[in-house]
Amino acid sequence: MRAVVIGTGRMGRSVQAALDARGHTVAAMVGSHENAGGAALVPARLIGVDIALEFTTPGTAPANVARLLAAGVPVVCGTTGWEDQIPSLEALARARQGALLIAANFSIGVHVMLRAARTMAAAFQNRPEFEGLIIETHHRLKRDAPSGTGLAIQRAAKDAAGKVIPITSIRVGAVPGTHQLRYEGPFESLSLEHVARDRSVFGAGAVLAAEWLVGRTGVYTFEDVLFGKRS
Repeated sequence: MRAVVIGTGRMGRSVQAALDARGHTVAAMVGSHENAGGAALVPARLIGVDIALEFTTPGTAPANVARLLAAGVPVVCGTTGWEDQIPSLEALARARQGALLIAANFSIGVHVMLRAARTMAAAFQNRPEFEGLIIETHHRLKRDAPSGTGLAIQRAAKDAAGKVIPITSIRVGAVPGTHQLRYEGPFESLSLEHVARDRSVFGAGAVLAAEWLVGRTGVYTFEDVLFGKRS
């Protein structure tokens, strides 16, 4: 698999390492210094590329994804903080019969947690004495708050129980990512927690998604990769 990585920050480098470890070819690493408005993502540079993995910033991701889809390159995108623009890019992917997979988190454990969060929220739905809360902690340089994963947990709980659970965001140190869904009752507490010990978990998951996406068309999530396409 020949891949181009858009973004040369910590996640981009993690994806590059995961591609190398899996025996894939990194055709190019595209940094922000050369890619204003997606200018570096021209068809001539993408010849022979099987997949693009996009990990940049909320301000640059939409243009990058649009350019890649226009060039006919399947895209795995892990940039968060631009959720309001995702539907238009998904529509573009469908219109061009392209392939697009967007996920706020590429950890297998987090996606198992999302399933468990739905079950947990449903179980507490008719227990008003319990209050739910979500706490997400990331490194101090993370730009968006709440995190995309925190919002995904919130959506999962709302889908199951119809109630929006508040999120507390903490930005400190070099924490790769910790997410907790907690219910507090008058005499007891129940917590569901995922802790990422190393950013490599996200790079490995993104490459797993890329391997799965090559050869497909349509719009997908990482849950589709792990558990099968939703009906």
